[in-house]
Amino acid sequence: MSIELAYAELGLPLGASESEVRAAWRRLVSRWHPDRNASADAVNLMQRINSAYERIKLAAFAGPSDRPPDGKTPGASRQAEPQGRTLRRKVRLSLEEAALGCTKVLRGKLTDTCAACIGHGVLKPEAPCPGCDGAGTVRGSAWFGWLPTQSTCEACEGSGVLRRICPACEGQGECTSAYRRTVRMPAGVRQGDVLSAEGTDDRHADFDGTLELHVEIAKHKLFMVGDDGTLRCEMPVDGFAWIAGAWIDVPTLTGLQQMRLQRGRHVYRLRGQGLPLERRSTARGDYLVSVVPTFPDVLSVQQEALLDQLASSSVATDGHSAAGPVRAWRRAVHTWDRSRSR
Repeated sequence: MSIELAYAELGLPLGASESEVRAAWRRLVSRWHPDRNASADAVNLMQRINSAYERIKLAAFAGPSDRPPDGKTPGASRQAEPQGRTLRRKVRLSLEEAALGCTKVLRGKLTDTCAACIGHGVLKPEAPCPGCDGAGTVRGSAWFGWLPTQSTCEACEGSGVLRRICPACEGQGECTSAYRRTVRMPAGVRQGDVLSAEGTDDRHADFDGTLELHVEIAKHKLFMVGDDGTLRCEMPVDGFAWIAGAWIDVPTLTGLQQMRLQRGRHVYRLRGQGLPLERRSTARGDYLVSVVPTFPDVLSVQQEALLDQLASSSVATDGHSAAGPVRAWRRAVHTWDRSRSR
C-alpha cells in the first residue's frame, strides 16, 4: 500500500499530524471493529484500516522516499497541530454539588465530518467503472452488421469511474456518534463559571478532546445565594419554641445541624457553614439563617390555660414582671388617667 493510499484510507490529507492519524484510526476502529459492526465488509475494512495505520507509522521512521511529498512525517507538526477538538456544553449542578464538588457523567452526541470519505460521501480513490473500463461509453449492437453504436455507460453515467458510496456515513459525508465523559467538578464552582475537562471518552475514542463546561446551578428549595455570595436560608419556627429558647434542626449543605433559638433574635450566623470562599478551597464562608416565629391559629385547651396563667403573671400590680416597653406604656396611661380625673 502506497503512503498516499494509506492516508486516503484513514480519510486524511498527506502530512497529517500524529494526533490526527491516531484519532482517525481510533474513530474508524470504533466504527468498523467486527465486535461492534455486523456488516459483511467489517472484517475487510478493519484489515485495510490497520494496514494503512501501520504503513503511516512505518513511514515516520523510513527514509525520505517513503515520506509524504511535502517532507512531513506524521509527527512532524505535533507541536503546531491542535490536540483534539473542543466541545462546548452546559452542565447543570445542584447547589450542594457546586459547593462540595461532585463527579458527573456527561453524555451527548457529536456530528463530525466522516473520516473515511473526508466529507465527500464517496470513497477515494475512485475505481474505474467495470462496465465501461473507464471509458464512460459502451458499444452497442451493430446496425446492419457494419455500423457499431456507442452510448453513455449507465453504471457510471459517463464519468468513467465507479463512485463507491461511503459505507461509514452512507453517503452523507457526516457521522454522528455518542460520547460519555466522567468529569470531576471541583468544590466552590459558581453560576457562570467555565471549566475545562480533558481526556478521552470513557467507552471509546470517538471523542478525543476537551470539554468546555458552562456551569448552571439549579434553584434550591431551601437555600438562597445572595449577591455577595453568602448562603442564606429563611425558615419558619414555632413561636413558643422561639420564646423558650429551644434547640431546633437547621438544614445545612452537609445535613441537619442543631441550633439554639434566642428570644428576640431573628438572624443567626453559622460560621464556616456557607459556600467555599474560592474554587477548590477548603475554607468556607458564613451561613445566615433567618427565622420567622409563627403561632397556631387555634390553641388547645391546655395552651389556652397556660397562656392565661402567663398573661396573669405579667399583669402583676407592681408591673415588674412586664416587659420594659409595656411597663413604660402602663405608666404613661396611668399618669394620663390621673390627670384626666382632676
